[in-house]
Amino acid sequence: REALEEMRALYERNQADVSEAKSGRADLIFLIRFRHCCLLRNQRCVLAYLYDRLLRIRALRWEYGSVLPNTIQFHMAAEEAEWFNRYKKSLATYMRSVGGEEGLDLTQDLKPPKSLYIEVRCLKDYGEFEIDDGTTILLKKNSQHFLPRWKCEQLIRQGVLEHILS
Repeated sequence: REALEEMRALYERNQADVSEAKSGRADLIFLIRFRHCCLLRNQRCVLAYLYDRLLRIRALRWEYGSVLPNTIQFHMAAEEAEWFNRYKKSLATYMRSVGGEEGLDLTQDLKPPKSLYIEVRCLKDYGEFEIDDGTTILLKKNSQHFLPRWKCEQLIRQGVLEHILS
């Protein structure tokens, strides 16, 4: 915001000096060029900052899934939340288009698994959790379970489950 305010002030001063330079004051041209270079620099800085924020927001989709925690959403601007939702929909459309009928969830295995099943501890009361074979497991705080990695990896990223390393 400070950079944008500075850019606005530089632009207004340049506009005033340009009208004076047109009336015959050639000594202002160097000052106008200097301010213009400052404007371009600030513009590059603001664009780099916004691009970095978008990269971080994109990484949040892969880290937390399609629903962000409230603490993160609180710090996002409305335009950033809108961009996140459009990216989320675009990624979902792409994942449905590859991998056959059911699609392919690219966000499941961010690292190659060492085993298909892992032991997990529940950090929060989550409720019922259904596995592909139809088995329903009650995830209560401090309970331990041996589950398929791909079914619980997203819950691990969300902080509901903790992978127990032996």
